[in-house]
This record gives sequence, structure tokens and C-alpha cells, in this order.
Amino acid sequence: MIMLLFGGAILKASIGDLYLRYVKEALQPFLIASALLLIAAGVMTLWYDLRPSRAEVHDHDHGDGHAHHEPRVGWLLILPVLGLLLVAPPALGAYAAGQSGTALAGRQAESDYPPLPEGDPVEITMLDYASRAVFDEGRSLTDRRLLLTGFVTQGPDGQPMLARMILSCCAADGRPIKVGLSGNVPANVPSDTWIEVTGAYTAQTAKDPVNEATVPYLEVETWQEIPAPKQQYE
Repeated sequence: MIMLLFGGAILKASIGDLYLRYVKEALQPFLIASALLLIAAGVMTLWYDLRPSRAEVHDHDHGDGHAHHEPRVGWLLILPVLGLLLVAPPALGAYAAGQSGTALAGRQAESDYPPLPEGDPVEITMLDYASRAVFDEGRSLTDRRLLLTGFVTQGPDGQPMLARMILSCCAADGRPIKVGLSGNVPANVPSDTWIEVTGAYTAQTAKDPVNEATVPYLEVETWQEIPAPKQQYE
């Protein structure tokens, strides 16, 4: 029963968008395959367990009459599976970002970044902006209007910052990319609110108190609240 329910929970999450809260999008086929295997294993195990065995038939023929049951406490193992089916925890957000240092850690050699694509403003990922701002000193960002998307988190000085979680594989290794905001900073916006920010590169930086990594800033021109995107991780 546990394998059957667990496989059903994974399948339910995988055929929608729920799985994106836990793993990268490319892992969806593997999740569906593992869910189907668990369901098949659960069905086969139930069939094998519920069919009468030769020993049971022999006891019945000889009037044994003794019932053999597994300990009932074993059914409590279904509770965490039901929790997975009925309760969907949210994607990593402002709390996780506040507990972890920005992923833009370590000293990297200066790199040649390709020019940004055409567009005004040009949409750019948080990681790309932070990397260009810190390791390329903003050379490829100068004189361009930029569009970044992320959620609001509180910085160490109490001012709002823009953040987004990046994954190597799954939510267990998720780490934030943080960008400080200056200029037209969003005011009175609760943490975990998703916003689109239009702005320009600024040389202002700060140190993340969690791991002392450099946090770049963005000079905000305009911003607006948006619904949480389907893919919340970069």
C-alpha cells in the first residue's frame, strides 16, 4: 500500500507543475518512470500478498482456523505518504534565501562575456546579471536597460533585495542568487512577493553576511508585482 500510494503521489506531482518545486524540469521523465515502477511494484506485491498461499489452504483444509496478521502499527507508515499526497510545501523562497549565502561565492578569473541580446529592456537571469556585475565589473551591462525577475527578501539592513534560487539537481541543493536594490526600491512589499524589476547596472556592492560573498546592486527604474512563475528556480 505504501509503495502504491507513494508512486501515486509522485505521478500526481510529475504530470502537473508541482514537481518543479522539488527538482529541475529535465528530471520529469525520470520521475514519471519511477512512479510507474513503484505503482507496478505495489500492485504486484498486493496481489502476491492477498492471494491464498499453499500453507493457508493446507491449514484451512485441516481446520487450523488460526488467523495470521501483520502488526497493525505498520499502517502508521502510510501517514507520511498521505502527507505528501495532501500537503504540497511551497518552493524555496525568502526564508531559505535568508539562511544561505549567495551562490556567487569564490573568486573567479575575469571572463569575456558575450554581448547582451537586442531588446529594451533586455530580459536577463539573476545569475547572469550577478556574474556580469561582479566578475566582469559590469562591462557588458553598461548603457543597457535590464529586466530581472525574482522574489523579495529582506537584506541584512532591513531593505528589500531581489533573490532567486538556483538548483544543481533538486531543492535539497538550492542556493540563492541575491541582488541588492537601489533607486526606486519597492516599499512595503512582503517577503516572497514576486516582482519584475526594470533598471540599470550600478557599481554598488555589499557583502552577504552569511558567507561574505559579493552581492551586486541594480538601480531600479520601475517594478511591478507578478504571479509566481511556473518555474520558480533558475
